[in-house]
Amino acid sequence: MRLFLASYRFGAHADRLAALAGEPGRVAVIPNAYDAWPDAWESAVTSDFVPLRKLGYAPEVLDLRDFVARPADLEPALREFPLLWVRGGNTFVLRAQFARSGADVVLPRLLAEDALVYAGYSAGACLLTPDLHGLESSDDPAEVRPACGVETLWDGLGLVDHRIVPHVGSALDPDDFGTRLVADYRAAGIPHWPLTDDGVVIVDGDRLEVLA
Repeated sequence: MRLFLASYRFGAHADRLAALAGEPGRVAVIPNAYDAWPDAWESAVTSDFVPLRKLGYAPEVLDLRDFVARPADLEPALREFPLLWVRGGNTFVLRAQFARSGADVVLPRLLAEDALVYAGYSAGACLLTPDLHGLESSDDPAEVRPACGVETLWDGLGLVDHRIVPHVGSALDPDDFGTRLVADYRAAGIPHWPLTDDGVVIVDGDRLEVLA
C-alpha cells in the first residue's frame, strides 16, 4: 500500500510523491469533497490541475457521482490510473460519495494489491483515518444530506491508525480549528497526527513516515 496524505496539496514534499508514484503520468482527480458547493466545483478542479500539470502529471477528473451504486464499473475505471488524487473540501461529503459509489470498498482492495498510489490532502487525507469525529468543528456534516441524499457517516476508511488534523497554524484555518482539535485529541488520548501545510504522512508498504 502506498499513501501520500497531506495537509495541503504536496506540502513541502512533492519530491516524495514523485518517488512514491514513479514517472509522472495520468492522475485521476477526485473533487467530490466539493459536491456541496457546486458554484466552486470547477474552480476547485482547476486549482488542482494547474500544480499537477506543472509537475508533469496528466490530471483527469473522476467524478464519483458517475458511479453511484456501480462499484463494478468504478473498479476498472480506477485501475486505469497509476495515481489517485483526492482533494480537500468537506470530509463528510467526500465520505458519503465514497460510500454511494462503492469506492470505500474498491479502493482498499486496489491499495492492498498495490494497483495504484493514493494521494489526498485535507479531506482527502482525513478520509483514510479510523473515524471523523472532531472534524465537525470545521466541516459541516449537515451538508451531506442535500449534497448526497444520504445520512452522514462518521467512520473513515481505517487505512491508517491515527486521525489527521490538517492546516495546523495555517492561513487556511483562520479560526484555528486545527489547534483546538489537536488539544481535544490530546486531552482524550486519541492518537493523531497534527499537520502544518508543509506536513505529509507517507506509507510505503510497511514503512510509515510523518513529516510534520
